[in-house]
Amino acid sequence: MKHIEKGAGLATAPRDFIRDLNADNLSAGVVAGIFGLSAGVIHISAGTAAGLPQEFTLLWVISYLMINGLFGLFLPAYYRLPLPIANSIPGALLFAAVIPLVGLNEALGATLIAGAIALVVGLAGWMSLVMRLIPMPIVMGMVAGVLLKFGTNMVMPLQNALLPASVMILSFFFAARYLRRVPPLVVTLLVGVGYMAFSGADFSSVTLSFKLPEFIMPTFTLEAFLAYGLPLALILVGMETPAGVGLVKGMGYKSAPANAITALGGFGTMVSAFFNLHSTCIAAPMTGICSGPEAGSHDKRWVAAVIVGIIFITAAPFYGFVFSLIEAMPSYFIAIIAGLALLRVISSAMHMTFSGKHEVGAMFSFLIAVSGIQIFGIGSSFWALVLGAGLSMLVEFRDFDFSRKSAPSREAAASAR
Repeated sequence: MKHIEKGAGLATAPRDFIRDLNADNLSAGVVAGIFGLSAGVIHISAGTAAGLPQEFTLLWVISYLMINGLFGLFLPAYYRLPLPIANSIPGALLFAAVIPLVGLNEALGATLIAGAIALVVGLAGWMSLVMRLIPMPIVMGMVAGVLLKFGTNMVMPLQNALLPASVMILSFFFAARYLRRVPPLVVTLLVGVGYMAFSGADFSSVTLSFKLPEFIMPTFTLEAFLAYGLPLALILVGMETPAGVGLVKGMGYKSAPANAITALGGFGTMVSAFFNLHSTCIAAPMTGICSGPEAGSHDKRWVAAVIVGIIFITAAPFYGFVFSLIEAMPSYFIAIIAGLALLRVISSAMHMTFSGKHEVGAMFSFLIAVSGIQIFGIGSSFWALVLGAGLSMLVEFRDFDFSRKSAPSREAAASAR
């Protein structure tokens, strides 16, 4: 445990949460929580496309919210940092696709091994090496490429839903300009809900249901590990943690507990394997929302991440109801809210990508992430980091930290001779 970073602790966390709670971090937490709830639609879509039973898919989402919500209470509270916990979306798509090929129990067995690998990497303190091999401009290039779609999705409704999209977007900027005491996201949320109520949105299909996660025993096979477990471990260690750490640092925080994030994600993934869930990790888009300027002052943004965990735990048993409610909303609603919440985060990521060293690798990372390509069934986010870092190492080796550190050693050795 010596490599796990020290935090502020949990003893005073409840008191500090109440002290630091304000309109800014509350609104950011609510927006990030709504975004996380809407991400369940991705799981349902992936499960449906793979031909998985609807009952399993619903349990999958319920476990995603309940388990990750619980872990999401402790990590930000312990470190007093905006570190919301969710699951890997690339991992979710891979999980849904591999179940028909190897079986559910076998896929969960591979999940358990992947979590153990991530746990070992975090406990051993190897994330510092990973972060040196994948420099910040390359990480932020991947982040900018991934988040760019949230920006484009925000403006796309202007094509087919010009009036409501214009009203919501303009309300954000008018609030930022003239209502400085009211968080702009809160205004946009209220304006959007008000517009839907005024326009007569149909909520007749909304139904109430209650369900809890169910235990399942994983099974271990080499085929499932090679097809899914190993790629998932690489995604958790090489993509999810660097992306989350990069976002936190990009928002002005001097450090982020990379080893603890990886270790907790690995342990959470091992727990998840017994409850129909494929992973636990830091949530990059929600980290962007919770750590961004819209969440208020730096020292109080951690509250937004805890609020995400509270929302997840509360909504999990009722996700059947939440899902039907989200389905009743126009698709542009979540797209516009998420895009506005991430606007300054995208801007910051773009700035860090293209204003420093590793220019070639960072650009390559950005382009791969934007492209959405898949290689060997693994998504573009992972390959953006691997290929971006590999290309930068080939043509920009002097930009890496270890190349700079090795120079003084060589000079010292020369002087000794």
